[in-house]
Amino acid sequence: MKVVKSLVILLMLISFSSCAQAKGGMLMADGRSPVVQVVRDVREAVVQIKVEATVNVKTNRSPFFDDDFFKFFFPSPQQQQRPVSSMGSGFIYEYHPSTREAFIMTNNHVAERGQEGKITVTMADKKTYIASVVGLDSNTDVAVIKIKIDEKDTITVAPLGDSSILEIGEWAIAIGNPFAEGLDRTVTLGVVSALGRYDIIQGANSPLYQDFIQTDAAINPGNSGGPLLNIDGKVIGINTAIASNSGGNIGIGFAIPINLAKRVVDDLVANGKVQRAYIGILPQEITPDLVEAFHLAEVSGVLIAKVEADSPAELAGFKTGDVILEIDGERVINVARFRIAIATAKIGSKIPIKILRDDKEKTLQIKLEAFPEDSVAAVKENGTQTAVSTGFGVEDIDSPLAKRLSINSDKGVVVSSVEPNTPAARAGLEVGFVIIEIDGTPVNTVGEFRSVLAEAKLRMEKEKRNIIRIYVLDRNQVPQFRVLRFE
Repeated sequence: MKVVKSLVILLMLISFSSCAQAKGGMLMADGRSPVVQVVRDVREAVVQIKVEATVNVKTNRSPFFDDDFFKFFFPSPQQQQRPVSSMGSGFIYEYHPSTREAFIMTNNHVAERGQEGKITVTMADKKTYIASVVGLDSNTDVAVIKIKIDEKDTITVAPLGDSSILEIGEWAIAIGNPFAEGLDRTVTLGVVSALGRYDIIQGANSPLYQDFIQTDAAINPGNSGGPLLNIDGKVIGINTAIASNSGGNIGIGFAIPINLAKRVVDDLVANGKVQRAYIGILPQEITPDLVEAFHLAEVSGVLIAKVEADSPAELAGFKTGDVILEIDGERVINVARFRIAIATAKIGSKIPIKILRDDKEKTLQIKLEAFPEDSVAAVKENGTQTAVSTGFGVEDIDSPLAKRLSINSDKGVVVSSVEPNTPAARAGLEVGFVIIEIDGTPVNTVGEFRSVLAEAKLRMEKEKRNIIRIYVLDRNQVPQFRVLRFE
């Protein structure tokens, strides 16, 4: 009996051992976690970055002295210069032995003041180097700086992975320099919590292209620019931001996917700036209301709110109201993915784009051009839109109201009133909006508006639906689709 029990215990131990090995080899031969080996291999590639610069600040001054009389006797003081410093992280991703140049990947918001100031890079052995800026890209928050290594020094290079094959639940290891100089190269462990996060960083300095990896590996101020690694010790992202009410880690951190970063740094090293492709449309998010209005199967894709004149999109035959479903065979689920797919594509290449038009799918071939240098990079739309209905009045585009509001449009009708507590008010229609089309039919006078709206209502009742699609210009002259919903 004892022999049987011993045999059972032995079989259980073998089974547990096999399970442990099956889970991605979670124990090394010496019984340690594989994270230990990752740290051994990569930790010394992580550097601490200190940026010192001066900024111009205005001195506080009483409005009393802004009076022209006092300005004559007490001229406004010159702007004062104030020294500022900031800390961040980075990692060596490439080294050229012939020139002894080590290239470091980090965040734009870490390195940007270094163009006019001083960047000090501290290595794992505490040796310091003065770095120079290779290139900055605020649209992705990626930057490259470089240092020249002393002849006898050795360098550790962090290997780059492939973020396109990441899956939620994979191990994630963050290395960086949180808070203070005494906490350099702190290692934290977590998992990939989510993929494709966007509209995370808000405000004036928000990067335009957002497709973040979310992780619960602890990331704190000072970790920005450090690597996020997989269990194989390869960089899968650049740690960039946290979601926090206190400024400290609460288990929600974000990293730029390394595949996006690689595309950016290649251009930064080669040209000092990023060259992006564009097609010349204004994209709009698909909402549940627009799914119904455009007869879509799901809340996915990108609606074309405007096609720029003489753009690649116009030349390829795209039209306002088309819904982009796929780009070069890859499904497009939202505006963030659309922007990245186009911006990272090869300039001059010709790619297929699948669209939905009039309830029919078709594929158009488009040749990508370089983004015009003098164009506005993009117009950010609101992430959500509210269904709208009647409950507003309109006037002709040349009416006294339109002139008072400085309406700059040669077509459509201007919204002159919005009744409170109506679907129109709840939807956000405002005085000064310009209605261009109703259900795809142009309206250029109040008479046309009423006639087309009446026809649309009859068509809506006949088809047993309760929505009408309208195309508008908001008060910033940004075109977009709205939906009139009749409850």
